[in-house]
Amino acid sequence: MEASKGWGRVFFCPTPLGNLKDVTLRVLEVLQQVDVVVCEDTRVTRKLLTYYEIHKPLLSYRSQNRDSATRKILHLLKSGQNLAFVSDAGMPGIQDPGLDLIRVLQKEGLDFEVLPGPSALPLAVVYAALPDPGFIFLGFLPRKGGERKKLLEWSLSSPFSVVLYESPHRVYKTLQDIEEVTGDSRKVVLVRELTKLHQEIQRGEIRAILQDLSSREMRGEIILVVEGNKEDGLLVPQELFTALEKKGLTKKEIVEVLSQGFSIKKGTIKRGLERK
Repeated sequence: MEASKGWGRVFFCPTPLGNLKDVTLRVLEVLQQVDVVVCEDTRVTRKLLTYYEIHKPLLSYRSQNRDSATRKILHLLKSGQNLAFVSDAGMPGIQDPGLDLIRVLQKEGLDFEVLPGPSALPLAVVYAALPDPGFIFLGFLPRKGGERKKLLEWSLSSPFSVVLYESPHRVYKTLQDIEEVTGDSRKVVLVRELTKLHQEIQRGEIRAILQDLSSREMRGEIILVVEGNKEDGLLVPQELFTALEKKGLTKKEIVEVLSQGFSIKKGTIKRGLERK
């Protein structure tokens, strides 16, 4: 479906993670020119706009008011107004309500533009500097135990680093869940409050990080970067191996499927299966 002519446009604008100076000139230009700024928390966004002496109407868009806010946004676009969408911090559309709006715009066939700028994800990966071939980004883990465990078993069995977003009151339990899957010697980098006054980069084995967290109260935005599997062979989750066996696949066929699915050499998977 083609976008309707005469409709306005939405610009997705990354905002600073903490330091208000970490914003691009182009984002500031767009914020100056649009008719309305759509945001998660109007209080947070108003601080940024006030700092740069930008005065625009604000429209809150979050999970609690998504339906009504969507109707308002479509009405504004239909009337030819241009909008900026900003998250509270970083790149909109990654683990925030911006993704819901993008899906609405795609469904309606409406044009939008994503501007480059700050994002916590690449900063955390660079600070971690783990010697891995790449990384898997999981965002926030599922709350349900079974689904959560399966996702951790799958991701932590690969040679790639695993990057997670986590809240301060759940990070200790998440590290315990990771320890249950990997053992207590897997390396972890905990990144907290990026670009802010109390930024912290903590590196160490899981047991050391857990010991430190057990004696302190955590606050702020947290990212975990977990080292990939360095053992000689892919740690195939038992549930996955059993499920493939129940499908009637031979060991050779299972190796073939896992090799294609994980993009890992067959020999590496064979050694992992032999260790079970």
